[in-house]
Amino acid sequence: MKLLKFLIPLGIFIALVGFLAVGLKLDPKEVPSPLIDKPAPDFKLARLSQPEVTIAREDLLGKVWILSVWASWCVACQAEHPLLVALSGKKLVPIYGLNYKDERMDGLRWLARYGDPYEASLFDFDGRVGIDFGVYGVPETFVIDRKGVIRFKQIGQLTPEVIRDQIEPLVRKLNG
Repeated sequence: MKLLKFLIPLGIFIALVGFLAVGLKLDPKEVPSPLIDKPAPDFKLARLSQPEVTIAREDLLGKVWILSVWASWCVACQAEHPLLVALSGKKLVPIYGLNYKDERMDGLRWLARYGDPYEASLFDFDGRVGIDFGVYGVPETFVIDRKGVIRFKQIGQLTPEVIRDQIEPLVRKLNG
């Protein structure tokens, strides 16, 4: 009986250490999105720069496009931004911004200061569209195909490797 009192806590401890070891090896940025291979959520938002003009999901059907979720208050977005400007310069795919939980003027000043790689930036002041897309932090990036289906999601800041090795080949394939 005394041996059992010792072995049960030891067994629980070993199991917890095992779960912790497995958890430490996982990359939180590689959380699979339940939206992959599902239609992008419906939306209709005003453009950041032109509040009187709206863009809806249906307006983007028929072309492959990238949705980049960003905010002027996001430090990682600032670090990522030059990569988006460079990608935009390649004219490989239109990039639409989703200005997430930001002030309109802050977003406009930010784009004027750092450059505007977006075909248009949508203004998601209350973050409802971002929530529909499963956004829980910025930046996040989605690749959406011609039928409006999400084919890729990057949680966190883009890197040159992610753009070169995942996004560009996927966009070429989807456009092929």
